[in-house]
Amino acid sequence: MVTVGRRLALAGGLATLGLPQATRAQLGGGKIVRMIVPLSVGSGVDIVARILSEPLGAALGASVVVENLPGAGSITGTAQIVRGPKDGTTLGMISSNHVINPSVYKSIPYDALADITPISVVCTAGLVLVVNPSVPVTNVEQLVAYARTQPEGMFYGSAGNGSVLHLAAELFRTLGKVPMKHVPYRGTGPLLNDLVGGQVPMAFIAISVAAPQIASGKLRAIAVSTAERSPLLPEVPTLAEQGITGFAYDAWVALIGPAGLPSDVVTRVYDATMVALNRPDVQEVLRKQGLTKVGNSPQQAAQLFAADLARHTKLAKEAGLTLE
Repeated sequence: MVTVGRRLALAGGLATLGLPQATRAQLGGGKIVRMIVPLSVGSGVDIVARILSEPLGAALGASVVVENLPGAGSITGTAQIVRGPKDGTTLGMISSNHVINPSVYKSIPYDALADITPISVVCTAGLVLVVNPSVPVTNVEQLVAYARTQPEGMFYGSAGNGSVLHLAAELFRTLGKVPMKHVPYRGTGPLLNDLVGGQVPMAFIAISVAAPQIASGKLRAIAVSTAERSPLLPEVPTLAEQGITGFAYDAWVALIGPAGLPSDVVTRVYDATMVALNRPDVQEVLRKQGLTKVGNSPQQAAQLFAADLARHTKLAKEAGLTLE
């Protein structure tokens, strides 16, 4: 695993590698660009933002400063993104939570589609279904059978109500007809501690986070959530391979701006993002973190946001998820 400090140092070094002069278009006269991350420092989204901030700033001819504004499942920070000036000097690095929140919260202070300008889905992150080694199962078939023998069903943890980890587990429960009960935690750290300690027997976790615990034998991998096997865990089959037909679920990280960004600004930021993403150094850091580069167009990002919003609305309704 690359430490956060190492990631930041690497990200800083990328800016000095010499970007093509043609990409050095000024944005806002070389002003500071705020990249708001509506999640905490050290989160997966924050790490991606910091990896990209230096090379993105160099490509734009600006200084990109990452600003963390966590709270309310990323709603607090996103509300600041959508209220930002429409000149490209306020951007946001968001996660799949952006299209989950409208499905689970009774109200949020913005429209998840109409109040943003999509720029690009930067990368995706696969999840892995893990159990504490005390659970006597090694594959999905055994896990489902074991869950059906438990008087209250199988307890599973997540990083919080309405989180990506929660929704992935609910999709598994629905498609696999698995009796399961949710135990929400306040973040991935506490969840991981209790998984290793055996206080909660099962959860979906980001592959990059779980891989060291799996390698050390502190957790047992049952299946990955993605459509294909993960390069970090090539020996672990997918859920679909193990009979959960139609299961394909991963989290994404995307760059957005407030609604109404002029088309030339969107193009400029998108082009600079591609310069940053296409650096071999950036791709290597992403790969080591179990992240898959995407870099799709603003139009493709908008289509994905709309499709995922519809998907999560259906899933949340089936699971009966509602938050204040």
